[in-house]
Amino acid sequence: MDINRINLDTLFTGYNAVFNRGFQSAKTEWRNVAMLIPSVTEKEIYAWLGQIPGIREWIGDRVINSLMTKGYTLENKDFESTVAVPRNKILDDMYGVYSPLIEELGRVAAVHPDEQVFATLSKGFTEICYDGQRFFDTDHPISVEGKTVSVANTDGGDGPAWFLLDNSRALRPLIYQERQKFNLVRKDQENDDNVFFRKEYIYGVDGRSVAGFGLWQLAWGSKQTLDAAHYEVARTHLQTLKGDEGRPLGLKPTTLVVSPQLESAAFDLINSATLANGASNKWYKSVEVIVTPWAA
Repeated sequence: MDINRINLDTLFTGYNAVFNRGFQSAKTEWRNVAMLIPSVTEKEIYAWLGQIPGIREWIGDRVINSLMTKGYTLENKDFESTVAVPRNKILDDMYGVYSPLIEELGRVAAVHPDEQVFATLSKGFTEICYDGQRFFDTDHPISVEGKTVSVANTDGGDGPAWFLLDNSRALRPLIYQERQKFNLVRKDQENDDNVFFRKEYIYGVDGRSVAGFGLWQLAWGSKQTLDAAHYEVARTHLQTLKGDEGRPLGLKPTTLVVSPQLESAAFDLINSATLANGASNKWYKSVEVIVTPWAA
C-alpha cells in the first residue's frame, strides 16, 4: 500500500472498527457490583457515602439526612496501552496481520474496569473506606440511640476470599469513577519521531479513571471456608443489618464473587440443585455467581 494521508486515514478507520469490535464483544461484570460515577475534575470527594436514606413517619419537623463530608476522596489515574506497526508492513500490504492485536487492544480496554473494580474489592481487608475503617472490618461505627456501636461485615479467616454483595440498589458497594473513556488514538504523521526515526506507526488507547469503595453495608467479605454454614452466616448478617438509629436496611444478597480458586465450591453451593447426599440444596440459585481472577 502506498504511504499517503488518504491511505493512512483509511487504515486507521479500519483499525478503529476492529478496536470497537473487540471492545463491544468483551464480557464485563463490573457494572453488576459498582456504581458508575462520572468525574469532571482530577478527583472527586464523596460527601454522601455515610447516608442510606429511609422513609419515616412525618411527625413534627423533617429529620434531615445531612450529607456530611467523610473525607473519602478518589483521585483519577492515567492508563494506557500502545502498539507499533512497522512502516514496511504497511508498504508490503501486511497491515492486516496486526488487526487481531488491535482487536485485543479493544478487549483489554473494555475489561480494564473489571480489573480495577474487583481488585479493589479484594483489597477491602486492608484498605480504608469512607468511615476511616478497613472496608471489611469488625469495627464499623454506627449510631444507635445516641451511642456509637461497632458493626462487622467480615468473619475473618485465612483462606481464599469470597464476597457476598447486595447489588439490587442504585447505591453499590463499589465505585467506578470515570474521567476519560478509552479510545483509539494514533501517531502516523510523517514528521512524528516514531515514523521519522524508527519507521513505526503507533496506535494506542488511554483513559482516566479509578475504582474505590462505596457502602460497606452492602458487602460481606470472608476468608472462611466457602460452605453452606459460612454462607448462611453471611446472608443472615446482611439481611439483619441495621443502620443509624437501629433502622433495618432491608438488604438482600444478590451476588457471590469468588476467584477461580473457589469456582468449584461456589458452583456446588449455588448452582447445584441437589447436595452430594441427594437432598435438595436450599441455596440453589439464591444469588448470581461471578468468577473473576481479580478477586484473588
